[in-house]
Amino acid sequence: MPRAIIDLQNSADLKSVNGVWRFAQGLVPGEPNEGLVARIAGSPARLADFDDSGWETTDDIAEWRSDGLSFIWYRINITIPETVGGQAVQGRCLIETCIDDYGEIWIDGECDRQAGAVQGFNVPQRVVVSSDPKPGDQHTIALLAINGPLAAPGGAVFVRYATLAFEWRDPRY
Repeated sequence: MPRAIIDLQNSADLKSVNGVWRFAQGLVPGEPNEGLVARIAGSPARLADFDDSGWETTDDIAEWRSDGLSFIWYRINITIPETVGGQAVQGRCLIETCIDDYGEIWIDGECDRQAGAVQGFNVPQRVVVSSDPKPGDQHTIALLAINGPLAAPGGAVFVRYATLAFEWRDPRY
């Protein structure tokens, strides 16, 4: 299956999708105790219309951030370009990532609970952004990174990689 990739950690590729990474610490950034309360119904940071304009920006999502039990949201708004790797956009668009240590992927405020929820310790994840991407389409991608193991977290939180993959059928087959 033919593929074309946009590296969401490469400045030229980010420019091609008009993307800027923003990040903030906490399950609910800006809330007391980072929004960690019993029986929380959900973090508004997952929603597409959440205002992250006050968050810090970064061009290095692989940088280690915060140790101990911590939650960090990474958000990016993307615009599907006309071409990727010299190919016209077609097929489907996926985000492929590996979040250290646990991660969730939210696309336009929704989480594919089979592929976008926590899969295990440092497990790569692939989630469909659009099954029929069109140039100019806009999407909000929100990644929740959680340090683990939860009972004794080590290291820090970061995103090992994040790419947009475009895949399509070869018409000859």
